[in-house]
Amino acid sequence: MNLAPDLCYQALSSRDRRFDGQFVVGVTSTGIYCRPVCRVRCPKFDHCRFFMHPAAAEQAGFRPCLRCRPELAPGLSMMDARDQLARAAMVMIDNGFLDRDSSAALAARIGVSERHLRRLFKASFGVTMVEVARTRRLLLAKRLLTDTTLPVSEVAHAVGLGSQRRLNALFQSHYRLSPSRLRRAARAGNTCASITLSLAYQPPLDWAAMLDFLAARQIDGLEKIEAGRWQRSLLIEKDKGGEPVTCAGWISVEHAGPGQLALILPVTLVPVMGDVLSIVRHVFDLDAPMALIESHLEGLAGTGLRVPGAVNGFEMAVRAIVGQQITTTRARRVLAELVARFGEPLSGSPGYYGFPTPSVMAAQPCEDLILLGLLRIRAEAIITVAKAMDSGALRLCPGVSVADTMARLCDIRGVGDWTAQYIAMRALAWPDAFPAGDLMLKRALGCDSAREAAQRVSHWSPWRAYVAIRLWQQASGEAVSYPVMTSPPVITSPDAGSRMGAQADIAPAPSSEDSSS
Repeated sequence: MNLAPDLCYQALSSRDRRFDGQFVVGVTSTGIYCRPVCRVRCPKFDHCRFFMHPAAAEQAGFRPCLRCRPELAPGLSMMDARDQLARAAMVMIDNGFLDRDSSAALAARIGVSERHLRRLFKASFGVTMVEVARTRRLLLAKRLLTDTTLPVSEVAHAVGLGSQRRLNALFQSHYRLSPSRLRRAARAGNTCASITLSLAYQPPLDWAAMLDFLAARQIDGLEKIEAGRWQRSLLIEKDKGGEPVTCAGWISVEHAGPGQLALILPVTLVPVMGDVLSIVRHVFDLDAPMALIESHLEGLAGTGLRVPGAVNGFEMAVRAIVGQQITTTRARRVLAELVARFGEPLSGSPGYYGFPTPSVMAAQPCEDLILLGLLRIRAEAIITVAKAMDSGALRLCPGVSVADTMARLCDIRGVGDWTAQYIAMRALAWPDAFPAGDLMLKRALGCDSAREAAQRVSHWSPWRAYVAIRLWQQASGEAVSYPVMTSPPVITSPDAGSRMGAQADIAPAPSSEDSSS
């Protein structure tokens, strides 16, 4: 699996937090697998087996440590898969695809046969897709049982296991304990309107700079950033008995200390807990291999600044199209009016809405969008994207083919290379995206043309999206103020298309081609 045992053991011995999430260690003398930051006494080297994913450790007969809690580790090893198709499948499984559909549907979404995908996935990760999905559900259940007071039956349904009986059976067979053992007696029977979960990441993370970037682009009525917190309304559709059900709520994310964020969400979003966790990890790019990125971008200012991702791809596309060649202030005003007019009101939060869905926007006449202050070509582009996404002809999410998706975007009148690159950067989580025609980037690089700018940053490939975000930060005069940590060497090396994780918005000024016909 391309893990260096000596280096893994060195990281384990020193409890180096920067390696947390790159591997887990199974201890043969106890039958337990741990994170490399576990505080228990370090086992002997001969008793250690190293795995790229918890599913591989569980397949080998190990059960998760109750002390270091592997379910809290940042994105585990998905960055290091050699095969791009297998990695795309892992991203979609981690986002809960197999909770809603079959492995055959997953293979069809990626564009290969189910048999071929199974073979590639097994070769890359050493486990099957079903085993990874099952481990994901069990670790999420373990987290909810430990950190919340939700009834066991609700936990079972929230993680997609269907019944408490199945949850009990899987816990007994995999972990050799019952769900009730994970309950804290002092909290048993208590009820609350919200729950708090921790999200781990690999340092460095410049939290202040991330919030500054998002705050400059926040949409009134949809989100707000204050007192070091990012707060956001969410409406997520979930299938229940063959009928779509919308779960709505207001989440809050803040920095909770070295290596972790705190996520507060209402119980109304528990049925879509997996989706919420994936969104937050994507918004803040928590699964980025920062040790590798920082070593590659050494000398470039902005240490710890990641690429903010998208709550959903359609919202990102709308933000990018609206933001073409107008000021950020003007774009925010247009987007706020769009959300207030077409978004679904959030129950219990007057004045706040969910972002309009593709189906809603696809049904709008072009003139209604023009009345918001949009040029006709941009209004038409938004409606075209909405129709394509509503029909399934276009998908904007991590794991899709970047080349094919960008080509489809550029075929839309009013969408040029700048917009396609920006969407790839923020919604598709493509680490090598670089909107070379951006005026601020060309100015920061001292270039007169997009081609010259692309050539100037070519040596930073495959992490040019991180270069773009840092050059934008410098150009806008945003200060880097949050303390950061230096990065160690990494255990394995991902290829060019391997970044996961990040939220959406308006970017700086694009080139003129995006608003041309």
